[in-house]
Amino acid sequence: MNTAFKSVITDDFLLQTEAARDLYHDYAKQLPIIDYHNHLSPADIARNRTFENISEVWLHGDHYKWRAMRANGVAEKYITGDASPFEKFQKWAETVPLTMRNPLYHWTHLEMLRYFQIEDLLHADNARVIFNRMNSTLTDGQHSVLDLLEIMNVEALCTTEDPTDSLEHHRNFGNQNIRMKMSTAFRPDRVLSIDSHHFQTYMIQLGISADIEIKDFKTLKDALVSRLDFFHENGSRLSDHGLSHMPFATASDHEVSSIFERGLTGSAVSNEEREKYQTTLLTFLSKEYHRMGWVQQFHIGALRNTNTRMFKSLGPDTGWDSIGDWNQAEKLSQFLDNLDSTNQLAKTILYNLNPRDNEVFATMTGNYNDGTIAGKVQYGAAWWFLDQLDGMEKQMNTISNLGMLSQFVGMVTDSRSFLSFPRHEYFRRLLCNLFGNDIDAGLLPFDIPWIGQLVTRICYQNATSYFDF
Repeated sequence: MNTAFKSVITDDFLLQTEAARDLYHDYAKQLPIIDYHNHLSPADIARNRTFENISEVWLHGDHYKWRAMRANGVAEKYITGDASPFEKFQKWAETVPLTMRNPLYHWTHLEMLRYFQIEDLLHADNARVIFNRMNSTLTDGQHSVLDLLEIMNVEALCTTEDPTDSLEHHRNFGNQNIRMKMSTAFRPDRVLSIDSHHFQTYMIQLGISADIEIKDFKTLKDALVSRLDFFHENGSRLSDHGLSHMPFATASDHEVSSIFERGLTGSAVSNEEREKYQTTLLTFLSKEYHRMGWVQQFHIGALRNTNTRMFKSLGPDTGWDSIGDWNQAEKLSQFLDNLDSTNQLAKTILYNLNPRDNEVFATMTGNYNDGTIAGKVQYGAAWWFLDQLDGMEKQMNTISNLGMLSQFVGMVTDSRSFLSFPRHEYFRRLLCNLFGNDIDAGLLPFDIPWIGQLVTRICYQNATSYFDF
């Protein structure tokens, strides 16, 4: 490979028209970032972690990169195994030139440039030199976790925690005199997993955290209310749910109590019984979110842990998930309508993973926007397998065609990496380019000040109004 090539990330990267360039450089570029959904470690943030080498912060836990390396024939030793930090970096450097047209190619070079001021293209021949340069920067005393967040102008972020979490790191961080705000989202997926082998053990843990013995469905609800109040007192204003599909199957209180008690004793529950339990519990939680004025998020459509052999070896969130193909519309509508019928539908963000459902989810949001709050029910940012150039553009075009892009609350990283925040820049450049192309084509007026205001709203102001951090 020609070692003289420089990064494709120029000042006008992705900006194809003069209008797009004006919108990005004059309106979007300098805006702070509100990252309202990610999976970052609050412990690392609270203690302002430093990193010993670039592989530790750039490759550890990043299943996007792991999948690409596996597809390139890289042995697991160099991905999640015991290879040295440089050996892992070398294998990633060998992979990067072959990721062209995958979003990782752009993200990799954006991250190198924004955090380390490295303009070279990464490849096998310069891996050692770039590894040393990045390591030198990391150990210069100015690239701790908070430094990395400040470089990208992160104003607020929201991690994702289980109801049993002590939130000690959020509390410790809140006691520090730091400009950036850190909150968390309440993620009770394990409470819904009544058919899990670990359900009984988890119920004990949940009861301990709430100081309530969970012995029936009523005490389960009491424990959850206790934890919700605890999260609220510690600054949480969001919930999040990862679902393959939205359940909806009605049942009497007596029937759900009986199902829960069987699950609590380790007895098997049928698929129908699981759905009745999940529907009742999700409805209860959603009404609590409404009571507290929270935002509820539903990430819907992932087919998780598909590779049994590797799941047993490495566990969840290691890169063995894909897009699922459940029918989503009817039960999602029934669930939302049931909450709306009693005027207990909280602010809601719906994320789909299957791109065939873009229009389904976007039109669903319009059914429950009641005029009380601008953009009360949102079609969420392009998520996971869809947060790339094509997926982001399709998501924004779908909102534009079927709703109001101007009320969209913007992009999230949905990431476990502290180097992932240039994804906001990627989104902002694509957004400005969409507007710029429409201006150039005569589809929108050449009114840069007004459209610049819309860009500012989408990238920043809508989120500040929608979320109460």
